[in-house]
Amino acid sequence: MTRTRSIVLAAAIAAAALTLAACSNGSSGGAYGAAGSTSTSTVAAGTAATVATAEVGQLGTVLVDGDGRTLYLFTNDTGTSSTCSGDCAATWPALTTKGDATAGTGAQASMLGTTTRDDGTTQVTYDGHPLYLYSGDTAAGDANGEGIGDIWFAVTAQGTPAQASGGSTSSSSMGGYGSPTSSGGYGHG
Repeated sequence: MTRTRSIVLAAAIAAAALTLAACSNGSSGGAYGAAGSTSTSTVAAGTAATVATAEVGQLGTVLVDGDGRTLYLFTNDTGTSSTCSGDCAATWPALTTKGDATAGTGAQASMLGTTTRDDGTTQVTYDGHPLYLYSGDTAAGDANGEGIGDIWFAVTAQGTPAQASGGSTSSSSMGGYGSPTSSGGYGHG
């Protein structure tokens, strides 16, 4: 029985080491956390996404989707092209749309755009940044993804990264990509 536990423990440690290695290599398809599904669609079929603003905790006014969920940018993206796919997209689902996105209260319509993802879906951009949600946010007004890895940030109405007045909430325990930790958290501080 003890040998079986040792083998299971060794396998779990090896899997964790591989996940950490993938997170630290900077690849776009690396293990950014396997929470949730790999679907990037966040709006109903035939529906245009809405981008608005809302007051979110210490961040102040930031972009939110039509349901009030905080929107994020990924500083590793290149121009309007998303570099978040695979496991990354499971943790950071793209804000997708059918047709042009709509500017809600506080968002600037002239800053909205779209880009085509590798999977063929249409992702909403703002001031040239592809927009994402965070799987660790469970309700409107949550901003649990802010500052993770010093590469994920909520977006201001001006299209710049928002940063909480208390500094970064990044995590070094899981490579900063918001991967689930052994305590069930999402790697934020």
